[in-house]
Amino acid sequence: METTDYSSMSTSMLAALCGPDNRIIKQIEKHFQVRFLGKPGQWSIDGDRAAQACDAVHQLVEQLESGSLSQIDVEGILADGQSSKDEHNRSKGQGSVLIAGRRHIQGKTANQRTYLQDIDQNTLTLSIGPAGSGKTYLAVAAAVVALNSHEVERIILTRPAVEAGERLGFLPGDLQQKVDPYLRPLFDALADMIGIEKMNALMEQGRIEIAPLAYMRGRTLNDAFIILDEAQNTTKAQMKMFLTRLGFGSKMVVTGDSTQVDLPTHQQSGLLHALQVLEGVEDVGICRLTGKDVVRHRLVEKIVSAYEKREDD
Repeated sequence: METTDYSSMSTSMLAALCGPDNRIIKQIEKHFQVRFLGKPGQWSIDGDRAAQACDAVHQLVEQLESGSLSQIDVEGILADGQSSKDEHNRSKGQGSVLIAGRRHIQGKTANQRTYLQDIDQNTLTLSIGPAGSGKTYLAVAAAVVALNSHEVERIILTRPAVEAGERLGFLPGDLQQKVDPYLRPLFDALADMIGIEKMNALMEQGRIEIAPLAYMRGRTLNDAFIILDEAQNTTKAQMKMFLTRLGFGSKMVVTGDSTQVDLPTHQQSGLLHALQVLEGVEDVGICRLTGKDVVRHRLVEKIVSAYEKREDD
């Protein structure tokens, strides 16, 4: 039996914690196979996994106090598989909240918190994982934090334009119009955190640059937070070219999904090659996210898991 005491919490906050018709509490009960007894906020939690349920409530309260509490937040916390090891990690700061513009963002799973710690502690971080596991969004959040705290002077976001064969000159429109379809996920993440108006202003000032990978060649990127997204679609030569753009005072994050390689079958993915080459290299962090780290709609995790199971058969 575990007990909680949130009697000092405001009525509106407590209502948000419980959810409409106690939906969130019922979800916790079903997930951990426990029962909540007593009045709201001062519960006695009964069941074999009462300690885990109590820990989940504590995380939900922290999330609520740092901003809002969405259904995605709830599902992410419940999917975390809370353990005493996770609690130890959180006490060391791995679960700290990033204030990225207008968003309060934190890793929802143990792997995501480790990912953020890797970004913080290493100059280069490689992250591989399925759609929805947070690899791009969390990297952009870390970049916004670094820019706002003046750790870097600019953010550079890039992706390979595989479908266009990097021959962007054949596409209609100016450069921005040519690359928009390939870089839209990065635009969306930035706009979600800092707003479209501020994003456009920072782009006009040159403090945020979004460009295709081909435009990185020959440059040295100093005092920048650089993110290479969809890196599974780089060749070995492109990956080496990109990694050697790293300049003084900069940090790099490379993200990709090994299940979505669009390169010709005879070409090895530059990201998969880099994971092998850079394993164990000092100041390089490698984080492997899985379907359990997916924090989109709960069906996305089930889809990813189903595909992973089929590939293992």
